[in-house]
Amino acid sequence: MAMYVPLGEGRYRATEHTQGPWDPRHQHMGPVTALLVHELARVPSRFPGLPTARLAVDVFAPVPAAEVEVRTEMIRDGRRVQCLGASVTSGGRELVRATAWRIREAGSPASEAAPPPAPVPPSAPGDADSWIARDFGYGRATDWRFVKGSPDEAGPAVAWGRARVPLVEGEETTPLERLAMFADSGNGISGVLDFDAYLFANVDLTISLFRAPEGEWVCLDAATTIGPRGRGLTRTTLFDRAGEIGTATQTLFVGPR
Repeated sequence: MAMYVPLGEGRYRATEHTQGPWDPRHQHMGPVTALLVHELARVPSRFPGLPTARLAVDVFAPVPAAEVEVRTEMIRDGRRVQCLGASVTSGGRELVRATAWRIREAGSPASEAAPPPAPVPPSAPGDADSWIARDFGYGRATDWRFVKGSPDEAGPAVAWGRARVPLVEGEETTPLERLAMFADSGNGISGVLDFDAYLFANVDLTISLFRAPEGEWVCLDAATTIGPRGRGLTRTTLFDRAGEIGTATQTLFVGPR
């Protein structure tokens, strides 16, 4: 079973594989972000072929694990740069809004990017027993390999991830969709507060890329800082097996459960 079953133009039914950790009735934002990427890739342009360089997602309310609709638009169609918009609605209510920038490809002198923190490690015997692997749909639908830290240990973490199931039924998941599926998890793997005592949910996600991702594995090098007034920030460096590809940031709402 995929994370989403297509129902028609821009409409999808979310399956149990999208369920997030805070409430089984709500989706994890990873699949939602990947679905936005999936639909934004279909927006036609007078100048096709420009790759996505930035995606900014604002979360107005939790997205239910139910039927959703993604609406997209071309805001600025250019030969060098393009700006696109998208929104996710359910039950007639807008829940998520996003903007994306596409930037044309051209030859440029490249600076040296960092290599991956470590190769993809083999699956450890205890991986299947962690909360991220067993307690909610998205966790069970993804394969996590920790290099530093663990899902049961507070503090910064480095982890590789890949999807166990397709994003959309009957369609191949692209590398950019895979990246979007995992970029929202920086907050989850690097939490510094007790998961059972505190809520630390992100209200946004911004992904910035200086090159396109490749392959099925995504590496997150994530750290979270909590401020004294109920806000936090997660900063994540993103890698594929060839090296660094960009960053992701998340602004957090923090409070007791």
